[in-house]
Amino acid sequence: MGRVDGKMAFITGGAQGLGSATAMMMAREGAKVTVADINGKGAEDVANQINARHPGSAFAVMLDVTNEDQWKQALAAANDAMGGINVLFNNAGIGGGTTVEDTDFETFKRVQAVDVDSVFLGCKYAIPYMVPHAPGSIINTSSIAGLIAGHNMAAYNAAKAGVWLLSKSVALHCAKRGYRIRSNSIHPTFIDTPILDGMMARGGISRDDLKAKLARQVPLGVVGDPDDVAYAVLYLASDESKFITGSEIKIDGGISAM
Repeated sequence: MGRVDGKMAFITGGAQGLGSATAMMMAREGAKVTVADINGKGAEDVANQINARHPGSAFAVMLDVTNEDQWKQALAAANDAMGGINVLFNNAGIGGGTTVEDTDFETFKRVQAVDVDSVFLGCKYAIPYMVPHAPGSIINTSSIAGLIAGHNMAAYNAAKAGVWLLSKSVALHCAKRGYRIRSNSIHPTFIDTPILDGMMARGGISRDDLKAKLARQVPLGVVGDPDDVAYAVLYLASDESKFITGSEIKIDGGISAM
């Protein structure tokens, strides 16, 4: 038996990076997954890859996570396709901006909309679908930057810190209502995903050189792999973590210990 047999997971930002790695791992461990992304074609490609290995276990929906109506439509479609929802992985997110003085207000608002508003909307509208299929688990992607600030990350620090405490509020709400739905946040540091592409372009540096530079900031001396995060999500999605809610898992190679 797989670690998440019988689970029905809705995963945002699922077309690449952490989202696609998690979708593939969840399906391998027995779950049905709905891959949601603003890149609808990319979401379909990931679902097709999963179904080639695990027929009938993956579905795809197009979702702009900042759009309230699209959230309603996507969750209804996923509920119908999978026969329910009991895992929500709010993973979609962006970076943007620099210092508080140099970040324009539109950029600041855009980062909050994608990184925080999306988590609010996902939790708000997924919970009613999850209650009948409990036990359930909500996993929200924050960042080590949601716990440790940087002088040039004003928008991102604010957004990811918001995800951290929103996750705790959702956990307490669900517990108080007796929903048997847990809510936790994950806090990765540098992971080898397409997010490095933008850093390469801005720095005029190769991927290997960039990874070496970033690794020097990590006590373990390496940049993480997507599966390092996917395994943490798998644990939180599974009943192995049934007594864990309102918590955060740091996937940071030791950065937060310094």
